[in-house]
Amino acid sequence: MTILSTTMLLVLLVLTAAGAILIRDLISAVLVLGSYGFVLAITWALIGAVDVAFMEAVVGAGLSTVFFLITLFQTNALTDDVERQNPYPSWVGVLGLCLLGGILMSTASDLPSLGSPNSPPNVHISPTYLTQSLIDTNTPNVVASVLMDYRAFDTLIETAMIFSAGIAAALLLWRQNP
Repeated sequence: MTILSTTMLLVLLVLTAAGAILIRDLISAVLVLGSYGFVLAITWALIGAVDVAFMEAVVGAGLSTVFFLITLFQTNALTDDVERQNPYPSWVGVLGLCLLGGILMSTASDLPSLGSPNSPPNVHISPTYLTQSLIDTNTPNVVASVLMDYRAFDTLIETAMIFSAGIAAALLLWRQNP
């Protein structure tokens, strides 16, 4: 991947992210957000993170766009009169957000340093995956072997949770015709 293509993708990512935030029309914002997920999936694929690219394409560009559109079509949009009545956020919400941010920042000091070779995953399990993956699973891609062989049950449960959340959202948004 060249510097020019990388720069173009990053500029496109920033433009689509800004567009999704700044566009006032909700349907247009959802479509721009879906295109952001698609560009991000292409970016992940080009840098070699195929598993992350696949998940971004499915969840970021696909499912979330569909769920947002279904939600928009099933709900009534706010009118300008309702938006003018309460233009400021609730002080309780702002206070709660600041409190949560403070708690997260105070606990972040307990995390290992970024890229630390002495962090628990790097010391305990990563060497086993890297040295035994090909022998145990006969899969040359370590990421694929971890996701589909070592953690297959966990991946199945995550997939079932996403499916259950989709069914729950569909049931909540489903309306019977009167």
